[in-house]
Amino acid sequence: MTKRVVVTGASSGIGAAAVRALAASGWDVIAVARREEKLKEVAAGAGATALVADITAQADVDRLVHEVLAGGGIDALVNIAGGAFGVDSVAEGKVADWQRMYDVNVLGTLRVTQGFLPALRANGEGTILLLTSTAALTAYEGGGGYVAAKHAERAIANTLRLEEAEHNVRVIDIEPGMVRTEEFSLNRLGGDTAAADKVYEGVEKPLTAEDVADVIAYSLNLPHHINLDQVVIRPVAQAAAHKVIRK
Repeated sequence: MTKRVVVTGASSGIGAAAVRALAASGWDVIAVARREEKLKEVAAGAGATALVADITAQADVDRLVHEVLAGGGIDALVNIAGGAFGVDSVAEGKVADWQRMYDVNVLGTLRVTQGFLPALRANGEGTILLLTSTAALTAYEGGGGYVAAKHAERAIANTLRLEEAEHNVRVIDIEPGMVRTEEFSLNRLGGDTAAADKVYEGVEKPLTAEDVADVIAYSLNLPHHINLDQVVIRPVAQAAAHKVIRK
């Protein structure tokens, strides 16, 4: 039988690439995002189902869970919706930016995971995948809010793995480093295209959304008894958060 997967953050970047990669490998994909037009374009191109929902709104998440499960159970949940906003120091950080990052990266992930967890337990071989970041591992200047949010999201993954093993629910944490997508740095830098381009300046081959999506699909397609607890993905040019080779 075809396996069903819910992918959040599916309208662009890694989320859209994951929809395509999973659909191409045989999954029945339910693609979820806030932006209806972009979401429907991605879903149509991949042969996926589009469901519009804002994971920072509990009513939207409740409706999403109801609509998905009305069509049957699910085998996997892929939590990709997230983002970074601002590059201020902790001293100058805007509370609104921190709140926004927590709402989507941490509380949004929590809402969706709680909503689908009973169905994943009932499945008998359910999988929850969280896309965190190398920011979940190492702090860096100007990244306080995002680092804090991704550390918190990683804590969700690590705690879930302990709590859900008895239900045979597999919990995977994918942690990408430098990935060049069309929106991540642009959103973080308030739409400043020049500043966003500078993030990747001189880096010969940053990761692409498709690179990360291939790892996501690989981890979900492994036999269920194999759990890739934590996968760190960086381009070769990024030896560490503080060391990037620029030519």
